[in-house]
Amino acid sequence: MGISRSSIYYQPAPVSEEDKKIMDLIDAIYTDCPFYGSRRIKYELNRTHQIPIGRGHTRTLMETMGLEAIYPKKKLNLSSKDNENKIYPYLLGGLKINRPNQVWGTDITYVRLETGFAYLVAIIDWFSRYVVGWKLSNSLEIEFCLECLQEALANSRAMPEIVNSDQGSHFTSPKFTGILEAEKIQISMDGRGRCMDNIFTERLWRTVKQENIYLNSYQDVAEARTGLNEYFSFYDNLRRHQSLDYRTPAEVHFQNLRKNF
Repeated sequence: MGISRSSIYYQPAPVSEEDKKIMDLIDAIYTDCPFYGSRRIKYELNRTHQIPIGRGHTRTLMETMGLEAIYPKKKLNLSSKDNENKIYPYLLGGLKINRPNQVWGTDITYVRLETGFAYLVAIIDWFSRYVVGWKLSNSLEIEFCLECLQEALANSRAMPEIVNSDQGSHFTSPKFTGILEAEKIQISMDGRGRCMDNIFTERLWRTVKQENIYLNSYQDVAEARTGLNEYFSFYDNLRRHQSLDYRTPAEVHFQNLRKNF
């Protein structure tokens, strides 16, 4: 069915209507400036939107939105007994990316809805910008990320050589990295607080939100899933990219795959 089990059985903790409005503003600010942390976003909320919010509350809302994966709290001890997940090195510095399935990037983003919010995970091929998989969930439980990865690997004509992500708990989880290690796929992770290490996925989020999510004001997860399914089909197969010499991601992805066989 393409529906995460967590999106059916799990109901996220409710947030107030006021906090929901602030989260939507944070989403817009962060989409334009993904290098902003809680300090700068708090300043934008105070000065630009006249919202009297403190940094602590701003950080709490960002964590609810899943943004703590990109801006981890300094007090977090990644080697503590409560979090023994392995952190992998960043493998892409200076790497020339010249073929499909050489590098996939993955990330999670907040999706605003009229009746709440959801989370979107996607996996994108860096060479062709082709979205090889995506899932939408109304919770941050890990299942929707695992299902996205498993389906992307199952549907791809070739295994990726490297999968790059941030250091969020979903992607450092042995459940996630174990799938990659079983397929002998190299694992790369961004430096702490460096969202630009995963620049192609950040650009994808900006495109998806500005061209689809912000324009449609989806009522709920079901409506958003239907709309995003249509959009990603358009994005992969019809949307021409200037960076691809005005070809579509599918053209570049599958044309180059044929050359490699």
